[in-house]
Amino acid sequence: MMTYSISEVAEKLDLTVYTLRYYDKEGLMPFVERTPSGTRLFKQSDVDFLKVIQCLKTTGMPIKDIKDFITWCFEGDSTLQKRYDMFKERKAIVEAQIKELQKTMEVIDHKCSYYESALSEGTEELHRLNLGNPINN
Repeated sequence: MMTYSISEVAEKLDLTVYTLRYYDKEGLMPFVERTPSGTRLFKQSDVDFLKVIQCLKTTGMPIKDIKDFITWCFEGDSTLQKRYDMFKERKAIVEAQIKELQKTMEVIDHKCSYYESALSEGTEELHRLNLGNPINN
């Protein structure tokens, strides 16, 4: 079975070795085997599990909650509902974040259009009539 070093996994996941060590210290990698000398041996399944952890971190999930998820995974089928509910909650949070980012993108798109036309005209004078609305300048 092929194994990876911590530096190889860090590179695969675009993380630092320090981050992976931190995850281990926080109990997020109980599945990773070690040699008798303590060197971590990552299997592909470990890398895949770390991708899920990375995904959960990206959603803003606290380490403690990720640790609960990992515990539930080791507990087996009796925790399927908990894990499903957790991902449904994460999905709702990400959907709300996307909605907020879409609103932000609308403002950015407007500002790009505003400055593009101002640059094209060489002046903001064509926009001066909209000075009462801060979004317009």
